[in-house]
Amino acid sequence: MIGRVRGWRRGWQERTKLQRIDLYTRVTLCSLPWVFLLSWGLLPLGATLDHGPVAMALGAAFFAVNAVQCVLSNRNVAPAFAHYRGAEPFPPRRLRLPAALLAVLTGLLVALAAVGGIDDPGLSLLVLDLPLAFTVPYVLLVPVRTYLLHCAAFGVVVLGLLAAVGAPGGLLFGVAVSLLVVVLLVLVSTRPSAWSLTVMWQAEEARDMQARLAVAEERLRFGRDMHDVLGRNLAVIALKSELAVELAQRGNAAAVDQMVEVQRIARASQQEVRDVVRGYREADLPTELLGAKGVLEAAGITCTVEGADGPAGIGAPPAVQAALGWVVREAATNVLRHGDPRVCVIRLTTTAGAVVLEVENDGAGPGAGQGDGSGVAGGGSGAAGSGGSGLAGLRERLTALGGSLEAGPAGDGLFRVTATVPLTAPGGRPSPGTLSTEDR
Repeated sequence: MIGRVRGWRRGWQERTKLQRIDLYTRVTLCSLPWVFLLSWGLLPLGATLDHGPVAMALGAAFFAVNAVQCVLSNRNVAPAFAHYRGAEPFPPRRLRLPAALLAVLTGLLVALAAVGGIDDPGLSLLVLDLPLAFTVPYVLLVPVRTYLLHCAAFGVVVLGLLAAVGAPGGLLFGVAVSLLVVVLLVLVSTRPSAWSLTVMWQAEEARDMQARLAVAEERLRFGRDMHDVLGRNLAVIALKSELAVELAQRGNAAAVDQMVEVQRIARASQQEVRDVVRGYREADLPTELLGAKGVLEAAGITCTVEGADGPAGIGAPPAVQAALGWVVREAATNVLRHGDPRVCVIRLTTTAGAVVLEVENDGAGPGAGQGDGSGVAGGGSGAAGSGGSGLAGLRERLTALGGSLEAGPAGDGLFRVTATVPLTAPGGRPSPGTLSTEDR
């Protein structure tokens, strides 16, 4: 539990940091047009005060229209970012007014050059501010190649108009350099920032998806453990209840003992369910072997356990014992649930650095493979079966330890379950379906 709280806090801090970076980037891009407006867009216009009222009016109109263009640019930055990230498309109608204002600004600039309202160096500086407010959101809406082609076409139009009003060659060269500088400045400052934010938000979304997948995996683990815990106990309760009914009908006092045993198993099942909910439960191999032997013999099945006291039993690592304990539990459950076996043998051996568990019974019969789909003992679906949380759960547990599970008819009316787990695979790690100390 402490680990989960720390993980949530760490995720919240990272998301807050990302939100700050996002806000800083947006504010920077929104401030860029205003910085240019109040520097390169305002300072050159001071020269219009010395060139008569017409030049002053054109300069004031240029500044006012440019200010409106900056406001529209700021409003379009957020939807342009959303379009770049693929969150939602940018409405084309939002570009109509900025495009019209850009055309007006271009006309005012050419008019200032035509009436001589501004000197050549000032005009070259003023061109730096001409397309900037429009291009900041626009560069996020189209591919880089399209952006450069459109800017090149715009530059040709501006140079053509200035040449038409008699601008000298030196001025045209300065205007071309200014346009190139501002176009590349917007490109290298806006696109990389948007790309970086997109990558960071995608990483954040991937972390959210990972968290949701972890929750889903925990739900699957919980459902699998509930099946493993309750399956055998409910089968035993049903068996002993039927036996108690038959004994009671015959007037046999042993019916009371059977019902007392049913009560004991029901209480034990309640505790096991609580342990599963808390995430602490581990299947103990020696306990499961004794429990399976007792349950099967109570059902009239002769059960023999071999190798429980050897290195394959008590000498195996805890994770291996836990995984094999689940196999014993599920196998015993299905022996009771399917077929009509008389003999069951549980065998533990060590071979080639692995522990091999075999659960064999003589209840396969003609209907083997037509059980509930758990397919791990007496009448299950076998290795080829599908469905059944029993088989799927056991295979998940064993696969996590590098092991395998095989189940199916073994000839002569026998049904055999074989679970193999390497001794070197666990390495002291917790068995599948348990929580680490930190997560608790």
